[in-house]
Amino acid sequence: MDRLDRSADLNQRLASISTMWTVLRDAHGELSDQATDAQRVLLERYGGAIYRYLLAAVRDPHIADDLTQEFSYRLVKGDFKHADPGRGQFRVYIKTVLFRMVSEHRKNKARQPRGQLFESQAIEVANAGQDQTDQQWIESWRDELLARAWESLLANNAVFYAVLKLKSENPKMGSAEMSEQITAQIMKPMSADNVRQTLRRARDQFAAYLIDEVAESLDDPSVDAVESELIDLELLAYCRK
Repeated sequence: MDRLDRSADLNQRLASISTMWTVLRDAHGELSDQATDAQRVLLERYGGAIYRYLLAAVRDPHIADDLTQEFSYRLVKGDFKHADPGRGQFRVYIKTVLFRMVSEHRKNKARQPRGQLFESQAIEVANAGQDQTDQQWIESWRDELLARAWESLLANNAVFYAVLKLKSENPKMGSAEMSEQITAQIMKPMSADNVRQTLRRARDQFAAYLIDEVAESLDDPSVDAVESELIDLELLAYCRK
């Protein structure tokens, strides 16, 4: 693997990460305070991805809200306590849960009066919609990981965030022009050379946060596993050395 840093520091960092499978297990533990904290972590971390996926699937914000609340209720109730990390990736497990929830919703609607339209929608989701919903979930998951990486960068280094955000929104902007805009934005002089150095460091830091976010969603956050997940989510370009 030549596009991710194979250094001992990276391997050590990945090995120390507490994965979402561990958090999910804690969410169903006997210690109520620990379980509550773990449930909150799961919902805060992936609530946005869950809602966006459900909204794309049902195309109704009220129904998406209801289903998101149902997911939260099932988590609190302990419905996911038998989840097995050996059966696949955490994001795939969550997507499967959500897909079944949407299918159940469609089937329930189909049983109601004038449910013919909903019944046809249920058939469409169950048959032709599988690939579409898979893609919707991958996009929601990827957006959530990127958003969390941006949040971490902003929280830890506002200047890095400002420089990288400006470049990402204006990829053709040169260092001199960026220098002028960043200087005005942060109210502190920054030369073109400083911009180039800061941009390089900001990219490295953003990549580190993104790698950590991906690693936390894996059962075995090794360098190879993280690279594979980055490729699957089309995020590897953010983490090239």
